[in-house]
Amino acid sequence: MDGSNERRVKDDKKNNTWSLVDRPRYRHVIGVKWIFKRKLNSDGSLNKYKARLVVKGYSQMAGIDYQETFAPVARMDTIRLITTIAATCKWKVYHLDVKSAFLNGKLNEEIYIEQPLGFEIESDKGKVYRLHKALYGLKQAPRAWYSKIDSFLMNHDFQRSPNEVTLYVLKKTDQPPLILSLYVDDLLITGGNSTQINRLKLLLEKEFSMSDLGLMSYFLGIEVKQEDDGILLCQQKYVKEVLKRFKMTHCKAVSTPMAMNEKLSLHDAVRLENPSEYRSLIGCLLYIYVTRPEIMHTVSFLSRFMQQPCQSHAIAAKRVLRYLNGTITFGLKFIRYGEIKLMGYSDADWAGSVDDAKSTSGYVFSIGNGVFSWCSQKQETVAQSSAEVEYVSAATAANQAIWLRKILHDLGFPQATTSDLFVDNKSAIAMVKDPVFHGRSKHISVKYHSLREAKKQGEITVSHCCSNDQLADIMTKSLSKQKFEYHRERMKLVNASIKGEC
Repeated sequence: MDGSNERRVKDDKKNNTWSLVDRPRYRHVIGVKWIFKRKLNSDGSLNKYKARLVVKGYSQMAGIDYQETFAPVARMDTIRLITTIAATCKWKVYHLDVKSAFLNGKLNEEIYIEQPLGFEIESDKGKVYRLHKALYGLKQAPRAWYSKIDSFLMNHDFQRSPNEVTLYVLKKTDQPPLILSLYVDDLLITGGNSTQINRLKLLLEKEFSMSDLGLMSYFLGIEVKQEDDGILLCQQKYVKEVLKRFKMTHCKAVSTPMAMNEKLSLHDAVRLENPSEYRSLIGCLLYIYVTRPEIMHTVSFLSRFMQQPCQSHAIAAKRVLRYLNGTITFGLKFIRYGEIKLMGYSDADWAGSVDDAKSTSGYVFSIGNGVFSWCSQKQETVAQSSAEVEYVSAATAANQAIWLRKILHDLGFPQATTSDLFVDNKSAIAMVKDPVFHGRSKHISVKYHSLREAKKQGEITVSHCCSNDQLADIMTKSLSKQKFEYHRERMKLVNASIKGEC
């Protein structure tokens, strides 16, 4: 053990993380271990090993060593919404990182651990540590940390959003709101009052050991560029790592992530000998579409075959990498815009699945300066008409719109008027407006008729748009190069290399 590890153990004692007690006779004692991570220099040479004391949480017993373990984290939709609001209001987004966050969480359970290897006290070798605060590895550690930071913020006049419990807002009369989003031990702060932001930073640093990372520039693998004309999100570094990992760095680029009219089935002939590589690739692509909505449909479609992937599925997945290799510098740009007004597009591809004839729903939402929320997913039931499939898709989009309206209200940007939801099927719009269409809608599940209620309550206005302007089309099917690039541009996906932004 080096000196840093010894200091870490001493800090745990100073922090009242544990106390040395006699070994309990009838209680479970959990083991601990050291986890070593290599810390490299910029040239790749070894600097030193970093060690962390971790509890063997896998040996914990339910009902004895832990009760509840769930801890919420911020949705990516919420993080992108905060970013697009900051871009619209010309605010800056700041990033703080809590050091050893889990060590701040107080435990409600009675937990005992063995003395750490290499730090046993000779005179008390038979004793164990009783934990008062959480350690890494404990199943309830994330929950304990969330409870700690939640109570701290609530005690300092922050309001927790009832619709997104990791979102906190401080509202004061005649001042812009101060917004804080929590993602485990990463905190994002934005607002229009720099004095309030600095005061909050001081409060947090006084209570917790934190690193002030300044303006958000790198968050969860996402590169962020904050400039006068807006905020750019991209994943150029991560995409390069994925291309290198799957040996596609020098592959030939293609213009679209999926070939037009390509039909893939669960029952394609040639099974992959090593399906784990395909699953790993899809897992990487699922994270890339956090800032690349144009690949959402393709990746969502390919993820349906992860159970038994075939060679044709692998070829289609490699095509996505070829597309990314040609657009590696692209990113999502949130530009300065006049007002914050939610609007969305909903579309569907009727009976697109060759295996079960189910359809694909898709939606995108923006506040006018770049899309921040999107989805592409297979519907639960088989639709009997194109009107029905569009109606079901619009109902799904309406549910998302209602939730986004609530979040905007919590953030201090209530929507005074209804939110426009654009659909390109006139029959589906008629079904929303006219409940007398019984013959066409009597078999549709009741839950989808909530769309009519949303319209009646004045939250959603379902409007018609022509198919060429249907932005959600990119979420439901493979498109031609011209149409794909047209919708990609409308989403505010820009080539960051033009200005050297990312």
